[in-house]
Amino acid sequence: MSYFETIILGLVQGIAEFLPISSSGHLVIVEALLRKLGSRAALEGSLEDNLELNVALHFGTLLSILVVYRQQLLTLIASAFRVVLQPRQAAEGDRSNLGVIVAIVIATLPVVVVGLLFKDQLEQVFNTPIAAGFGLCVTCGLLFLTPRIDRGTQPLEQIHWSNAILVGLFQAVAPMPGISRSGTTIVGGMLSGLRRDAAANFSFLIAIPAILGATILHAKDLLEQGAGETPPGAILAGTVVAFVVGLAALKLLLRLVAAGKLVWFAWYCLVVGVSVIIWQLSV
Repeated sequence: MSYFETIILGLVQGIAEFLPISSSGHLVIVEALLRKLGSRAALEGSLEDNLELNVALHFGTLLSILVVYRQQLLTLIASAFRVVLQPRQAAEGDRSNLGVIVAIVIATLPVVVVGLLFKDQLEQVFNTPIAAGFGLCVTCGLLFLTPRIDRGTQPLEQIHWSNAILVGLFQAVAPMPGISRSGTTIVGGMLSGLRRDAAANFSFLIAIPAILGATILHAKDLLEQGAGETPPGAILAGTVVAFVVGLAALKLLLRLVAAGKLVWFAWYCLVVGVSVIIWQLSV
């Protein structure tokens, strides 16, 4: 892939990984558009085939979350160590933070099962523009629910295993292109009774193991198959763009969630989803 193509894909990954509009769906759609425009790299294969770029783009967005949530992550880790190593000196807040870590683990398990058991089937059957279009319509429907379900009162510190299970089940469908991981998990958190800010923060905390797991799986495939022909400089450019744009997109979404504006993205998903479906059916 050229510098231009990796930068475009990095831009799409950085925006769509965090905004509730599905990064996987947009990457599938953008690749189809590049292919239609005669892009040599797109004609030769998909992003799933370009393992080193796939790993790099995921790594870029993972760094974005680690930067934004660095203080909260350090607090959670420190609390866990105090509870385990110095239980008598641990405060109530430390135990609450440990509860958040346990909830992250519980919420991650369903998507791990789906990823391990159905990764190849999902890529082969659903990795198409028309599937992404229908997935975006599903995301649209979920986001339209947010004003009606915005009644939660639980802060993140009081998260329960039942909240984590429901959010985890919502996250388990997110590997399908067009189904937004951030959108579904925030909706799942709000449905479970979490405040919308707590639902958003939990969504991005569980994104860390989810994105890290996807990166490791692709890195494993990369080690087995070997690197492709994309220049290292182009891969680095895509990674940097994904990181920088991801930072901006994540901060923007947190502000919009706080303002109760998630429904704005429902209209975007509806327009893009329906447009892609019409495009694909007319080909």
